[in-house]
Amino acid sequence: MRINHNIAALNTYRQLTSASGAQSKSMEKLSSGLRINSAADDAAGLAISEKMRGQIRGLDMAAKNAQDGISLIQTAEGALNETHDILQRMRELATQSSNDTNTATDREELQKEVDQLSQELTRIGNNTEFNTQKLLNGSFEGTFHIGANENQNLKLDISDMRGSSLGVTGNVTLEVTATVTDAGDGTDDIADGSYNVAKNETSGDFELINDKGQAVATSTDGKSWTAANGDDTLTFGEAVTTGSVKISSGSATATGSVTNEGLQAGVYKYDDTAKALLDNNGDVVAVSDDATTFKDYEGNTLVTFSAAISNGDEITVRGIDISTHDNANAAITKINSAIETVSAERSKLGAYQNRLDHSINNLNTSSENLTAAESRIRDVDMAKEMMNQTKNSILAQAAQAMLAQSNQMPQGVLQLLR
Repeated sequence: MRINHNIAALNTYRQLTSASGAQSKSMEKLSSGLRINSAADDAAGLAISEKMRGQIRGLDMAAKNAQDGISLIQTAEGALNETHDILQRMRELATQSSNDTNTATDREELQKEVDQLSQELTRIGNNTEFNTQKLLNGSFEGTFHIGANENQNLKLDISDMRGSSLGVTGNVTLEVTATVTDAGDGTDDIADGSYNVAKNETSGDFELINDKGQAVATSTDGKSWTAANGDDTLTFGEAVTTGSVKISSGSATATGSVTNEGLQAGVYKYDDTAKALLDNNGDVVAVSDDATTFKDYEGNTLVTFSAAISNGDEITVRGIDISTHDNANAAITKINSAIETVSAERSKLGAYQNRLDHSINNLNTSSENLTAAESRIRDVDMAKEMMNQTKNSILAQAAQAMLAQSNQMPQGVLQLLR
């Protein structure tokens, strides 16, 4: 018998330590629900699991990105729905104006609504936003990240859906003046008064019509006018083809027309300090070095005047011209083309939206399957681990009882000392 080394107790202690450690591990797994709680539990499994977790979280975020993309597309497409309604109304007005039961005054009233509708197209195009990003002014070129890894993208460009791009804006107009010039016979061939400008559908010339319905002057281009009965002349800086002309003390005031090369419908003012045309919000829409040729920030020419305009001059861009039978008739075809353009853009957006719906379904399916695979690696089998915990608990209790017994064995030596 030996008392310095209790081999039985040491052996029992070792077994107790092992059983207690195994029981502790089982309890850790059961309380966390994870088979791998640290790299020591399964080094390779941990590495694989973490890669899978990165993929799963990437897939879930990609699905959210796709949902946000759908929201953006729905915002743009919803605005284009109203654009379609506006164009349909403009077409209706053009059809009405092309009928000669309407007088020039009637057509001018119809033109006023077309002007307002065209300005609304501009407002919709400039103000439709998603998360402060303009969608319909031609500037949106987006990339949706719809995958868990690098370069898994979907690109979307939305065309400019404003009136000028759709071809339903009219010319640029501004107030112009001229002086009645007498060729020398001393006769006042164009008297002071107010005159309406009309186009003679037969000759194609423009005419100044007095309150008696008589033409007092004619012009082929709207700039140079000659008295119908006499030699007096009027020369405007820009073409006067619509509206009215007021003559007082030999000075004529009218609304001149300039070819619109890209300005949206609306009212603008020239600011000489900024060297720019400003809209109603004070935003710069075009800049110029000489107050004659105005360009956008990309260098595209929007309008060119015959002479420099002055600080504070007000410039108006009207809607598509329906002021005459011929113009209204031609406007029907142009508006048809605009409707088709918007239809094509809406169809494209709808196709992208459906594509993103399928992408979301695929991402969710991939995330689900990858989550199941990660679970098989990382998660604990609760039933199996409960069985191990019960076994280790019993072993630990038994080892503890045996340790108590083995600690009593050296006391037998005392019997030899009696």
